[in-house]
Amino acid sequence: MITTLLMVHGLLAVALVGAVTHQALGLCWPVGRRAKTFFDRFRAVPAGSYTNAIIVLFVLTAFVGGVLLYPSYRVTVRIVLENLRLHAANGSFELKEHFVVIGLGLLPAYWYFWRHPSGERHPRTRAILTVLLAFVVWWAFVVGHVLNNIRGFGS
Repeated sequence: MITTLLMVHGLLAVALVGAVTHQALGLCWPVGRRAKTFFDRFRAVPAGSYTNAIIVLFVLTAFVGGVLLYPSYRVTVRIVLENLRLHAANGSFELKEHFVVIGLGLLPAYWYFWRHPSGERHPRTRAILTVLLAFVVWWAFVVGHVLNNIRGFGS
């Protein structure tokens, strides 16, 4: 059961990383007139179209990881990290927990400022919220994978 939940959590996280990266790059580094390269087309997405998907994926990923997987992590993986004196790895996961909770707290404001993305009101606020969420998502994604590699999948 834990293995299945970890795989679902990982798939949700990959989808979330993709959506928030598309939105952040499309917003902060828009393409000029014509998208010529693959990277230009990657950035040329309408940034507002990812808002609801990002919110749903963020909440689902946090729920699967935080509510369903965290007790198992607390009992098995964290003890191993402490016994091996991997304090940096353990601390980075503690930061991940805090950042994800901050990200959950930002979601209502994020939704509020993105509900009408075509308007020219509050572009800086949208950019700041999007970049903060992108940072939280990428931090959580990288830390989760590093800790999974330290402990080993399924061991």
